[in-house]
Amino acid sequence: MAENKPSCMERLYNGLLKENPTFVLTLGMCPTLAVTTSAINGLGMGLTTMVVLALSNVFISLLRKVIPDKVRIPAFIVIIASFVTLLELVLEAYLPSLYDALGIYIPLIVVNCIILGRAESYASKNPVLPSLFDGIGMGLGFSFALTCIGLVREILGSGKAFGFTVMPSAFEPISIFVMAPGAFFVLAVLTAVQNKIKLAGEAKGKDMSKIGSGCPGGCDSCSIEGCVSRKFYDPSATGSVEEAAIRREEAAASVKKAAAKPEEKPEDKPEQKEEKSEEKGGTES
Repeated sequence: MAENKPSCMERLYNGLLKENPTFVLTLGMCPTLAVTTSAINGLGMGLTTMVVLALSNVFISLLRKVIPDKVRIPAFIVIIASFVTLLELVLEAYLPSLYDALGIYIPLIVVNCIILGRAESYASKNPVLPSLFDGIGMGLGFSFALTCIGLVREILGSGKAFGFTVMPSAFEPISIFVMAPGAFFVLAVLTAVQNKIKLAGEAKGKDMSKIGSGCPGGCDSCSIEGCVSRKFYDPSATGSVEEAAIRREEAAASVKKAAAKPEEKPEDKPEQKEEKSEEKGGTES
């Protein structure tokens, strides 16, 4: 559903904190874990994704009344892929070192669930300006998260930050932090810190709940037939959450009714009746 009078600043704040793609919604984990071996790589990946997010949100919002509902997902992917291709060519021409560092994860931005999720849940239902700021906010939140993870991994794994030595010479780098397991360790700790802050805020009576597209479970096992996110993979799932609850109750009642109804024995066919009568006559004779 579209929001009433969406605020541009609220969209920025939402992407940075309330619905941070990495720490709150835990989306886009593939580039998060793969490219954050350094702060520069994390920042580069985040800003690249932000540009694609903002531009795709704008164009999808502009075309939201033109794109047919049945082909909206392929249309979104075509729009996103066009911007990713342009951005890939720009990086290859002007920032070859960053292009080489990010590698295959640049074209994989096309299927990044953050971009497709915002296109489906927000840009396709709201005006251009709020959609632009929604993309920028989500992109900044993603950039902030990747930079933090990359910075911690780089400091602990090599004693550097943004390529500059920041630890004393006596510091012994912990090489595991620049390897694959280090990404999981750092992400888990930073997510735990975010959860601690959220719980502390709730204890003080503040509203720390997520808004918009936050969902406690996975869409593949979602039981809410009217969920907006569910429409991302199931176009037939429409209606509000209340309507979905009513449909579930009706379905449950019909199942109970069918289970309680006694089984009807099928009547004997005419051929079977004739055979029985002949057998009876034969026995009497």
